[in-house]
Amino acid sequence: MTGDGNYRPLADRLRPGSLDEYVGQAHLLGVGAPLRRALESGHPHSMILWGPPGTGKTTLARLIANGTRAEFVALSAVQAGIKDIRAVVERARSLRGAKDTVLFLDEVHRFNKAQQDAFLPFVEDGTLIFIGATTENPSFEVNNALLSRARVYVLKSLTPQDLGQLLDRALEDSERGLGRLHLKIDAAARELLLAAADGDARRMLNLLETAADLSTEQGAERVLDLEGMRAVIGSTYVRFDKGGENFYDQISALHKSVRGSDPDAALYWLCRMLAGGCDPLYVARRAVRMASEDIGNADPRALTMTLEACAVYERLGSPEGELAIAQAVIFMACAAKSNAVYAAYNAATEDAGSLGSLEVPMHLRNAPTRLMKEIGYGKGYRYAHDEPGGYAAGERYFPDGMPERRYYVPVQRGLEIKIGEALSARRARQPAPKNSSDA
Repeated sequence: MTGDGNYRPLADRLRPGSLDEYVGQAHLLGVGAPLRRALESGHPHSMILWGPPGTGKTTLARLIANGTRAEFVALSAVQAGIKDIRAVVERARSLRGAKDTVLFLDEVHRFNKAQQDAFLPFVEDGTLIFIGATTENPSFEVNNALLSRARVYVLKSLTPQDLGQLLDRALEDSERGLGRLHLKIDAAARELLLAAADGDARRMLNLLETAADLSTEQGAERVLDLEGMRAVIGSTYVRFDKGGENFYDQISALHKSVRGSDPDAALYWLCRMLAGGCDPLYVARRAVRMASEDIGNADPRALTMTLEACAVYERLGSPEGELAIAQAVIFMACAAKSNAVYAAYNAATEDAGSLGSLEVPMHLRNAPTRLMKEIGYGKGYRYAHDEPGGYAAGERYFPDGMPERRYYVPVQRGLEIKIGEALSARRARQPAPKNSSDA
């Protein structure tokens, strides 16, 4: 770093000047791939580049504009507003007929509906070639009208091989990279750097640039060893964006691993989320949901354990509390599974919303006053505890006129085997229904 005001980060200096220098995204830019064919045709179209940080979205947008000799205007949705969009449109109109204008909008998901609508007509009539970049799922964050006018391309995290190619370029390039330092990186430090980059080229190059200052001179070379790399990287880094799609993908993976009875995968996803900075209490609350949705009455202990895990974490905090959450997650993954309660709840909820405000039958109503008794409240009610086996066979509890329903159907796993047997025995004592039908 020279301190002369001309400093540019290594990641910016190494931006490729052509598609041939671009690293990664072979599924989009390889020979015969869809985006490459579109770019080589010389007629770029509006698009949204969706992918994790450091995968080359901004670089690709610049290459598209350069390849077609278009005017390139870059804005960030964090700072720009409708006024900025209007200024770009006016500039594009003045250039129309001479050259195209590419509007690159970084973090397009941060624009609200009104802001996105502001440039929609100009994408429609070709005044602007729009390229949006986002780390969030466009189907959730971008207007349908804009999505229909822009093709979505999904960029993937860079592979270790991709990152290794960029690393070698950074070390060898004496003009834009670190070649003038004659920097060498030993095998262990290289492996750690590629792992810590987590598919993010910008992160890797930033770490490398910082680590270069900790390299030691060995003759005419400078060597970066494992100890120096560890000092720069610090704690393990894994991608985890709270509230973003990556967040929900990981909690989904945890939930499905528990449902699929894989304790090892469930524990991995739990630890992955915790390592990324997820609030442990959030995971504990989600575990309570899993206990009811996927285990239910097959093993009611799961609900108790997840509630206790929440209480333990609230009482002990980190790091002791996480162990109780792990215990609950492993128990749920190993427990018998049933979604019978979940399915029954959903079916009953649908009926409750679609059948209207059916009256409570008179025999099921309480009668705390003389008047209520006189007009029939509670008349004919059979007290189950006074019946044989504590079960009033033939008593009906649904509203009058509503068909009988069988929402809850126990599975043949865990405690629900016994519950199912008990329900079947009771139903066998029921008299044949009159003017009603099971659903």
